[in-house]
Amino acid sequence: MVEHRPGPQPPASLSSILSPPLHANPATRADHQQLLSITTRPAPIAILLPRSGSFPQEMDSRNQAPQKSSSFSSASSNKAREVDRNLSLGTLRHGDHDRRGAAATWEQIKEECEDEEEDGCGDPGVSELSGEIDAFIAGLDGQAPLSLPEATLEKFAAAVELRIAHTENSRDKWANGEPPVLAAIARISALASALAKNPEASSKYVSGAHRVTAVLQRAMAFLEDEFHALLEPKTETCKSIRRPPSFEQGGHEADRCVLRPPDTAPAAAEPKPPYTPETMERLRSIADIMVAAGYVTECTQMLLVARRNAFDASVRALGYEKSSIDDVVRMTWEALETEIVTWIKAFRHTINVGLSTEHDLCGRVFSGCHASVGRGVFADLARCIMLHMLDFTEAVAMTRRSAEKLFKVLDMYEAVRDSSPVIDAFLSASADDEPAAGNALADLKTEIASARSRIGESAASIFCELESSIRADAGKQPVPGGAVHPLTRYVMNYLKYTCEYNSTLEQVFREHRRNDAVDGEDNNPFAAQLMEVMELLQGNLEGKSRLYKDPALSSIFLMNNGRYMLQKIRGSPETNAMLGETWARKQSTNLRQYHKNYQRETWNRVLTLLRDDGVLTVKGHVQKTLLKERFKQFNSAMDDIQKTQGAWVVSDEQLQSELRVSIAAVVVPAYRSFLGRFAQTFSAGRQAEKYVKLSAEDLEGIIDELFDGNPSSMSRRRT
Repeated sequence: MVEHRPGPQPPASLSSILSPPLHANPATRADHQQLLSITTRPAPIAILLPRSGSFPQEMDSRNQAPQKSSSFSSASSNKAREVDRNLSLGTLRHGDHDRRGAAATWEQIKEECEDEEEDGCGDPGVSELSGEIDAFIAGLDGQAPLSLPEATLEKFAAAVELRIAHTENSRDKWANGEPPVLAAIARISALASALAKNPEASSKYVSGAHRVTAVLQRAMAFLEDEFHALLEPKTETCKSIRRPPSFEQGGHEADRCVLRPPDTAPAAAEPKPPYTPETMERLRSIADIMVAAGYVTECTQMLLVARRNAFDASVRALGYEKSSIDDVVRMTWEALETEIVTWIKAFRHTINVGLSTEHDLCGRVFSGCHASVGRGVFADLARCIMLHMLDFTEAVAMTRRSAEKLFKVLDMYEAVRDSSPVIDAFLSASADDEPAAGNALADLKTEIASARSRIGESAASIFCELESSIRADAGKQPVPGGAVHPLTRYVMNYLKYTCEYNSTLEQVFREHRRNDAVDGEDNNPFAAQLMEVMELLQGNLEGKSRLYKDPALSSIFLMNNGRYMLQKIRGSPETNAMLGETWARKQSTNLRQYHKNYQRETWNRVLTLLRDDGVLTVKGHVQKTLLKERFKQFNSAMDDIQKTQGAWVVSDEQLQSELRVSIAAVVVPAYRSFLGRFAQTFSAGRQAEKYVKLSAEDLEGIIDELFDGNPSSMSRRRT
C-alpha cells in the first residue's frame, strides 16, 4: 500500500536528512552538500508501510531520532523501533505521474519480497542489482558514460533498506557468518560517495541520489546501534557488570592492597582480550564500513566511551576509587597510605596490562587502510585514562609534608617514572605515520613528566623535613642512664629504609637539588644530603650530652648513641655504601675518644688512690693513719660507682663487654698489687675487715655488673 502526504511543500526535515552530521569528515560533508544543492522543486514523499500492515499514523524515519539498541545480540527490539527502522525517506518525484511511478515501484519491490522463500525480504533485489550498481560505480569513478535508469537506483536503495529492516528482526544475524546486510550497506555507501563526487551524475539522478543518501543515513544509524551493542558488556543476572578482561586482575585483599616487589611477585598470566575473536571481527567489519562512509567520529567516540567505562570498572575492581583533591588533602595518613598503595597497584596494572591491551584492541578494530584511525583512537584513550590516574599525584603532592610519607611518595614516583618508557614506545610507533596520535601521546608524555616532577619535589621536601625535625628536637630532659636517645633510633632507622631507595632519591635530588648542593655528575646529591643529616644528628647529640652533670655519663651517652649509629650503618649495605668507609673510620675514632674520656673521669681517680706516691711509706715505715684513710677513700669511691653507674645503661652487649674488660684490665691488677703490699699492715680480724672491705675478686664482680641499668644489685652485693 502506498500513502501520499498532501501538500506542495517538502518535509521540514529534508535538509537535515540530506546534510551529514557536523562531525562527519569534511569530504563527506561536502559530498552531501553537493547532493542537497541539486534539489530544485519540492515533491511529495512516498512511504512504504511494513509488510505486517499499516499503522495508525504516518511515520517517517527521517524525523525519528535513532535509538541505541542491541539487535546483534538480542531479538527483543521494541515495536516503536521496528516501525522506525521500516520507514524511510521515499523517492522524490515531480508531478502526479512520477508519484504513481514511485508507488508502482514500491509495489514491485514488495511483491518481490513476498515471493522470497528462503533468504528473506529484499535479498534477491540486492543480489540482482549489485552487479549493475558495481558497474555503475566503476563507470562513475572512471568517468564512463552514465547509462543506468534512475529507477534502478531507487529500487536498489529500497532493497537495501528492506534488508536492513529484515536483519534487525533476525534472531541471530551472525549465525552463518557475516550478515549480507553489511555488504549491502558498504555498496550503498560507495554508491553515495560516487554520486556525490560526480557533478554530472548528481544532476542527472536527483531523486535517486536523495533516496540513496537517506537510506545510507539510516544504515549508519543501524550500524551505530550494532557497534554499540557489541562494545557494551553483557549484564549478569546479579545486576553486576562483567569487567572487560583487559583490565581484570586476580584476587586481592578487599581492605588493603599490598603491592609485591617486582622480584618476588609471581609471573602474571597472559591478559585475556576484552572481546572474543568473533566479536572483534564483527567490530572490525562494522568499523570498516562506518569509516569508509565518513562516520569516523561516531565510530571512534563509541569505542572511546565503552573502553573508558571498562577502565573505570577495572580500577574499581582493584579497589581504587577516584577522590577529589579536597578529599585527599583531608585524609588521615592511615587512610591516605592505604589509598596510595591501591593507586600504585591500579596504575602499574594500567601501564603494564591495560594500555597494551587497548592498543591491540584499537589496532584490530581499525586495521588495514584505517590503521591510522586506530592509532588516533588509542592515543586519545591512553591520554584520557592516564590523566584520570595522574590527578591523584597532584592531590598527594598538595598534602602536608611529613617524614612518614616519604616511602609511599617514593613508590608513587617510581611508578610514574617507570611509565615513561611505555609511553615512549607507543609514541615512537605513532609519531612518524600519524602526527595527530603522536601529538596526543606527546601531550601525555608531558603530563607524566609534570606529575613526576610534582611527586619528586614533594619527596625531596619531605626528606628535608627530617633535617628540620632534628634541628627542632632540643629537649632539655636527658635520657636516663645515658641510653640511646629516641631521636637517634628514629633517624637511623629512617635512614636505613631511605637508603633502600638510594637510586631513586639520587634521581630526585638531581632533579630538585638545592642551591647549595654540590654540582658535578660524579657527586651523588643524595649522599651529600645523607651526610648532612648525620652531621646534624651528631651535633644534636653532643648538645644533649651536655645536659648530664656527670662528665662520665656524658661520655657513656655519646658512646651509646655513636655505637648505635655505627652498627646501623654497617648493618645496612646501602647506607654503608652511601656514607663510605671514611665516615665509619671517623665514627670509630670518636667512640675511642669517648671511651678514654669515660675512663679518665671515673677510674683515674680510683687508680690514684691505689698508688704509693711516697706518702704511705716513709723511710720504710707504713703510715698507718694515711693508709686507713686511703682505704676509706677507695671504698667510698667504689660505693659511689656502684650506686651511680649500676643504673647507667649500655644496651649493646659488645660495647658493655668492652667497657668492663677495659676497666678490669686496669683497676683489678692495681688493686691486687695494693692489697699485696698493705693488707698485712692491719691485724687480722675486725680491723682488717673494717678497712679492707673488697677482695680482688669482689672488685671484678662489681665491675662485671656495671651498666646493666639495675642499681639495686650493688646494695645486694654489700649485704
